[in-house]
Amino acid sequence: MENEKCCNKKTHRSTEEKKLITNRLSRIEGQVKGIKKMIEEDKYCNDILIQLSAIENSIKSLSNHILENHLYSCVTNDLEKGNLEIIDELIRLFKKFNK
Repeated sequence: MENEKCCNKKTHRSTEEKKLITNRLSRIEGQVKGIKKMIEEDKYCNDILIQLSAIENSIKSLSNHILENHLYSCVTNDLEKGNLEIIDELIRLFKKFNK
């Protein structure tokens, strides 16, 4: 039931914001493809691990960006409307985010 509620929510993003996120995801996708190629070419483990760390940092950075926007838009809007359930949602989010 909780997942149904979550999945029915939407976040409207500006064209500029969608482009920024899409570009960052494309960059991450390119990094992953690069690692696949490194594996195929039997590159040194250390070099692959460094690239994996770069991907991890890129994903964390993008996650933080989306989280910041979520707090300033979705959460703020819900609080202004008196929807205090958003606090419980945030607590669950932070618990997942910090695993």
